Amino acid sequence: MTSDAELTPAADPTSSPPALRSTALRSTALRSTAVRSTPARAAAPAPRWSRRRGVMSVFALFAVAAFGVAYIGPLSASTTQAEAAELDPLSLYAGTIADAQSYLARSDQSVSLGRDGMVYTVYVAPKPTPTPTPTAVEESSTASAAWTPPFVSPDPGTAQAVAYSMVQERGWGDEEFACLVALWSKESGWRVNAYNSASGAYGIPQALPGNKMASAGADWETNPATQVAWGLGYISGRYGTPCGAWGHSQSSGWY
Repeated sequence: MTSDAELTPAADPTSSPPALRSTALRSTALRSTAVRSTPARAAAPAPRWSRRRGVMSVFALFAVAAFGVAYIGPLSASTTQAEAAELDPLSLYAGTIADAQSYLARSDQSVSLGRDGMVYTVYVAPKPTPTPTPTAVEESSTASAAWTPPFVSPDPGTAQAVAYSMVQERGWGDEEFACLVALWSKESGWRVNAYNSASGAYGIPQALPGNKMASAGADWETNPATQVAWGLGYISGRYGTPCGAWGHSQSSGWY
C-alpha cells in the first residue's frame, strides 16, 4: 500500500526556502530509513519449462493412446456368442474302419477286413480239486456183503443134500449152493420146524406166512424137500439166483 508521502512529489531543495528544504530532507531521511528497516519479500521463482520434460510428456501421451488402440479397442468391440457345435459320436473302431475303407477305395488291392484269420486264445482258470472227505468205515455188514461163502459138500440124507440136488437140476453151480447154504443157515439153521414168533415166518426158507409153502405140497410143515422146493422157486422168481438173495439179505437184513 502506498503512503501519502510517497505520492507527494519531492520538492527541489535548491528552489525551496531553507525551512522547507530542511523539512524535505528530514522526510527523505525518514523514508529511506523506513525503506531500509522493512524487509523485502522474496519473489517466487518463475517456473522454468524444460525441453526434455516436454518430450517425455508427448511420448507418454502417444504410449497411452497406442495401448488403448491395441488392447482396449478389441475388447470393447462387439463379438458374436460362441456356440458349441454338436458332433456325431465317433469311436476308435469306426474311425479305423473308415480309414481302411477309404484306403481300399483308392487302391486296387482287395484286402479282407474279416476276422477269419484271427486266432484267439482263451485261458480258463482251473477249478481247485476238492479235498476228499474221509468217510467212516461201515460196520461188518458191508464187509460181509462182499464175502462169498465157500462150498461144502452136504451130508447124504440131510436137507442140504436134498437142496444140493435141486440146485443142480436148475443148472446152478456149487457157488450158488454155497450162497443158499449161507442164506438159510442165517434164516432158520436148516431146521424144518423153525418158527419166528415175532413175524410168523416158518420152515427152512422162513416163508411168511408158513402156509404159502402149501403150494409145493400138503406136507409143507414137516417135509424138508417140500420146503426146499418152494424156497428155490421163491428165490428164482424174486432174486434170480441164491447169491442174489444172499446179497440182498446181507445189505438189508432180510430176503
